[in-house]
Amino acid sequence: MKILTAFAFILLAAIYVPNEKDTIQGVLYSDEGFVSIKIENGKISELQKSTDLETIPKVYVAPGLIDIQINGYMGVDFSGPDLTVEGVRKATKALWEAGVTSYFPTIITSDIDLIKKNFAILAKARQDPEIGISIPGFHLEGPYISPLAGFRGAHLEKYIKAPNWAEFQEIQKAANNGIKIITVAPEIEGAIPFIKKCVESGVIVSLGHHNGSAKDVELAVGAGAKMATHLGNGCANEINRHDNPLWPQLSNDAITASIIADGFHLRREEVRTFYKAKGVDKTILVSDALDLAGLPPGEYTRGERTLVLTPDVVKLPKENVLAGAASPISKCVGVVIEFTGCSLKNAIQMASTNPSEMFSMDELGKIEKGKRADLILFTMENDQMTIKKTFVAGHLVYENK
Repeated sequence: MKILTAFAFILLAAIYVPNEKDTIQGVLYSDEGFVSIKIENGKISELQKSTDLETIPKVYVAPGLIDIQINGYMGVDFSGPDLTVEGVRKATKALWEAGVTSYFPTIITSDIDLIKKNFAILAKARQDPEIGISIPGFHLEGPYISPLAGFRGAHLEKYIKAPNWAEFQEIQKAANNGIKIITVAPEIEGAIPFIKKCVESGVIVSLGHHNGSAKDVELAVGAGAKMATHLGNGCANEINRHDNPLWPQLSNDAITASIIADGFHLRREEVRTFYKAKGVDKTILVSDALDLAGLPPGEYTRGERTLVLTPDVVKLPKENVLAGAASPISKCVGVVIEFTGCSLKNAIQMASTNPSEMFSMDELGKIEKGKRADLILFTMENDQMTIKKTFVAGHLVYENK
């Protein structure tokens, strides 16, 4: 009996033997079967399934989470004036603890010189041998968005402007061509030709912080836009029940919607409706977390904004809007299961597989032979994900002891 108990404990903790062939074991997220995953040279070399072994509570294994919209974490603001490579390292390691193995640092609307400066720092961090592997690209959210109150959200109006292709090329150069996605309002002057140029250059265009009409959305999709940024947010509190930016994006099958399913940015009914309209294949979970995520609640000054961090969300009282999330994307996995009743398999698809496919990150997002061994081991209790271990390219980067 003692031997069986000891063996069960080993399974619960999952096995990681730093040898020529590393082995990770757990309950496969997609079919609830026990699996043994062998890793060679940072890649999955073999999968062996068994129905004989179980652990209580179940320790699941899934591909690492991929967050394509995150503004900062644990006090590190990717848009702030004090950003450093060491700060990015701190944020990356903290995100590993949350099960995030890949992410797009997101820079929002601000002074163009600061945007370029910070993208240059992020580009340097992307070359770092320790953390660069977890930063496949960047997200530029603004400054080419709606200047209207409500639709601009917490973005500062004085820095919002019309799209400028030459200016964007300068920003992209500073980022060492690392910008993979840009959020744009389709209704502002020059947006449609700008979207077309972005798409031609290989950048994914996502519609967001906008008050575009059905025609604007149609033209943007025709120019190559294929996503909606945090659908349901970056929107005025009061909108026309017929003519508003939500219906055109929900009804257009060419658009994949990202949503902040933290339990506060969107109500249960909104998440359920968006999920039913788009389906699992056209939905991507994002955190939209700010640098305040993980810090004690209170009032904080960030640049030119005074923000209030609650235990659940970050607010910008001056504009009466939400400024961002206070939780990592792992929180969204549990919430979307609770709100929609979807399976763990579908939740992981929206938080890992779908973003990997949208951005052609072919090595990520699935547990298959030949894929990079970005893996997480976790438990699910009361629809809450608790990360036990995180692996990046087969290396153990976090262990919850």
